[in-house]
Amino acid sequence: MAKPSRTYDEVVSANRDYAKNFGDKGKLALPPARRFAILTCMDARLDPAKYAGLAEGDAHVIRNAGGRASDDAIRSLVISHKLLGTQEWFVVHHSDCGMQLFTGEIIGTLLEDNLETAQFDGKTWSNPKHGGGSVAGHYIHWHTFKDNAKSVTEDVQRIRSHPLVPKHIPICGFIYDVKTGKLDEVAEASAAGSP
Repeated sequence: MAKPSRTYDEVVSANRDYAKNFGDKGKLALPPARRFAILTCMDARLDPAKYAGLAEGDAHVIRNAGGRASDDAIRSLVISHKLLGTQEWFVVHHSDCGMQLFTGEIIGTLLEDNLETAQFDGKTWSNPKHGGGSVAGHYIHWHTFKDNAKSVTEDVQRIRSHPLVPKHIPICGFIYDVKTGKLDEVAEASAAGSP
């Protein structure tokens, strides 16, 4: 087994402290108390608990690269409603999103060349090492986008039109501003998600 990293030690230590003060959280109900779900990006600058005023047990938070309405995200939303009772959904993308910095072709080509972390100079992606890649990256739909508001609207429309999504669930669309912490509603997206 590899020697644990500093990050590993920090996470385990933080969890030990968290568990000491866990209190009554073990009694939280399985369904989210506030009966809503958020689909958002995995970006580390976004903290849905803070920007949406959530406590543990309040809501479902589904995260992926870009906060996109992928098949798996929709699967989670359907489970969230059907089995756990959420009645409202929020799609939240954000400013300065890394998903706007590449295309499926770019990442596929980078991965075909090498699997290690690529470099970005503000304009172009490149691999510092070469060899050992795989063509498998060309067969994944990466869900990249150029227009943030348009991508939020497309995601809300995709969720709304899915045959397993009930028509009465409101779906709102927002862009979180990473410079101000503000949620800006995308009117076209929320209109598309209106019941």
